[in-house]
Order: sequence, then C-alpha cells, then structure tokens
Amino acid sequence: MMKALLALEDGRVFHGEAFGATGTTTGEICFNTSLSGYQEVLTDPSYFGQIVAMTNPHIGNYGVNVLDEESGCPQVRGFVIEELTDAPSNWRSEESLDEYLKRHAIPGIQEVDTRALTKHLREAGAMKACLTTEPMIPEEAVSRARTGDGVVGMDFVREVTVREAFDWDPDDAESRPWQLVQSTFPDGGVCDPLGNVFGMLPPVRHRVVAYDFGMKRNILRGLRQRGLAVRVVPADTSAEDVLAMKPDGVFLSNGPGDPAALDYIHAAVRGLLGRKPIFGICLGHQILGYALGGKTFKLKFGHRGGNQPVKDLLTDRVSITSQNHGFAVDADSLPSDAEVTHINLNDGTVEGLRSKSMPVFSVQYHPEAAPGPHDAGYFFDQFAKLIDETKAG
Repeated sequence: MMKALLALEDGRVFHGEAFGATGTTTGEICFNTSLSGYQEVLTDPSYFGQIVAMTNPHIGNYGVNVLDEESGCPQVRGFVIEELTDAPSNWRSEESLDEYLKRHAIPGIQEVDTRALTKHLREAGAMKACLTTEPMIPEEAVSRARTGDGVVGMDFVREVTVREAFDWDPDDAESRPWQLVQSTFPDGGVCDPLGNVFGMLPPVRHRVVAYDFGMKRNILRGLRQRGLAVRVVPADTSAEDVLAMKPDGVFLSNGPGDPAALDYIHAAVRGLLGRKPIFGICLGHQILGYALGGKTFKLKFGHRGGNQPVKDLLTDRVSITSQNHGFAVDADSLPSDAEVTHINLNDGTVEGLRSKSMPVFSVQYHPEAAPGPHDAGYFFDQFAKLIDETKAG
C-alpha cells in the first residue's frame, strides 16, 4: 500500500495508508461522529474547504450509489478514516468508496488512529491540516498545513452556490420518498430498474424561493414532500429579485465557510424580513441571526454528526439531531425581538431562534437528516403551516 501522511498545523502528525486519489491537499480538519452516511458527508457542500475524519472505525461497508449523493460530487478536500472496507456489500452499491474518491480526485488516508485524532481536536480545537500521499517529510507537511486556507473569514458560498436560478424537480421525479424494497405505500408507488421503491408526492400547496448557499438535495426533497414547489436561486440574489418572483415563502439553506463574511447575504435577507415567511437551516440559521441584528462566533471544534441532543425550550422536548457546523449564533448579541427557541444540551449553544413580531424562524441542525435521525423532520411541516397562516391572516 502507498503511504500517506496527515499533518496538523500544531505539529501533530499521523501516518497511514493512502486510498482514493493521490496528491496533497490542505484545509481545516474536522471530525464527524455519524455511524453511517459517509457518502452524504462527502457530498455535503457545507464541508467545502475541509478535510473530514470519521470517528466510526469501519468506512466503505456499503459502497457508493448515485441516489445518496447530496450534491453532484464530493465537496471535501480530503477524507480520513481508520479502516477501509475492501469489498462493499449492499444491493444498492454501484462502486467502492476507493473507486469513487479516485474518480473525483479526492485523496484519502486510512489506518489512522481516529480516536486519538478526535481527542486531540477536542482538546486543542479546530485547526488547519495537510493530507498528502506524496513523498514528503513531516516538517514540510506541517508547514503546508500552516500556510493553507482555514475557514475563518472565508466566503466559500460563492464556490458552491448555483450560477443560475432553476425550478427544482418540475416533473416530480427526484423528490419522491424512498423506501425499502420490502415496504409498500398506502397510496401506491413506483419502482425503478434498480429496485428502489418510491412513494407519491402531494399536490403543490405553496411556491417558495430557496437561497442556495450550498444546499443538500434532501432539503429540496423534504420541501417538495410537504407540498412546496421550490425555485432555487444563487446566493447573491437581491431581496428585490426574490420579491419579484412573488413567492409564498423564502428558505435559507445550509452552506460552508464563515457566516460573518457574508455581508451581501445578510443585507438581502434583511430586506425580506417581515415581507415573507422565512425558514433557515444551519448556515441559513446563522445568516438569519445576522439579519435580525445578531452575530456568530467560532466553536472550539464544531458539531458534526447524527447524535447531537437539542432541547426545545418551548415544549421541553429533546431531539437527537444531525448537525454540521463550526460556528454558532451568539445569544447575547440578539435583539430583544429575537427569541432563542432551542439549545444544544452538550454546550448550551443556540440551536434555534424565531422573531417575536415577524413570521421567521430557523434551526442550526438538519431536519432533512440524510441519512438520519429524523426527529426534526417536522420543521418542514412547520414552515408550510407558517405560510398557510401568513396567507390566511
């Protein structure tokens, strides 16, 4: 096996074996605690500019398939795991993880003590790293890590947003809910040539505009599955242009980078406040915080994984949530009109907020949660209900 090296900017070095593509890459390194969903992690645009380490020791078990992609290609700069499965076993698998990363020119390193790496990042905090499969002494790799791009101050949204507006799934072919082959839908369903079974979609109730800051496909599916037809627009679309489309509501998506670096987006969303119902997720939540007058700060090592406990302060209900973010809204910076609705039970940070006077709300975590958990899926229904109430009243 070809040797590989992972070097952190503080001088810590991990040796391993290369897989995926060959080459050298730099970026902020972070860890994800999900037990499954490595393909969704790889293709989530929120990871643009980052090297991702999985804490689950066995990765690649079920291979890769096109239906589970959250965007058209992997968005990470590098991938770090403990053990790669050589022979994936799943009826939906179309290629191995190794082949997939080779095809998309993403370098990976395996045989890394990811437990030690994760503990180090939790103690020392997020930092830049260099992953290389090329012959390189550790000191040079550490130097490259230090001079590479981080995340603070970076506008990565411009790199991942769509270039032109488009209507999502006008033929209702990509949003149908997927189910296990053994399952059946009460309203019928369809089966594709590969054996995937899909349910039917409800009729369109409302039309919304969705800002694409690096949106996952399953968010679009989740909106359409609640009867919301979606017009996707680039991140630099003005409030005036959005209002000219006469939407029933506006959605703010997830995305990568530093929310403080997105002044042009803050201004656009500020221009929509009080004029349309607004729902934001992840980066969209942070942007809404800025539009309302708040600020964000960088977390020590972020929240990434499918096991983050969140408390709803309005109901005292606790949900296990899927998250991927390195920044958080500063509760003390919010104006009196903004109410914190959800908190993270691990560190008390803001996980949800709403306006007391306008029909806008947001959550820091992912209701679409591909591949899960699905505790928070009701937020899409809540958005549709908010539009109903606004139009009625």
